[in-house]
Amino acid sequence: MGETIRARVKGGLLEPLVKTNLPEGKEVLITIIGVSEDRDDGAFLRSKGSWKGLVDAEKLIRDIYEDRLIDTREEPRF
Repeated sequence: MGETIRARVKGGLLEPLVKTNLPEGKEVLITIIGVSEDRDDGAFLRSKGSWKGLVDAEKLIRDIYEDRLIDTREEPRF
């Protein structure tokens, strides 16, 4: 059994933001990963051009379209 939910810290306790299917009194292991509340919209803009020269975009596009033509499905048996 595993589940990932969001929770809020309230008075030093974790308050789930969604209903869980955990039985009352069930002991669980919690991993806490902080979620940044600050959106850094500039990070997207700062990354602009960072792949330039690392990837041949035209070749990548050609490869993607060629790979779409590869048929890996089996013939259906009727």
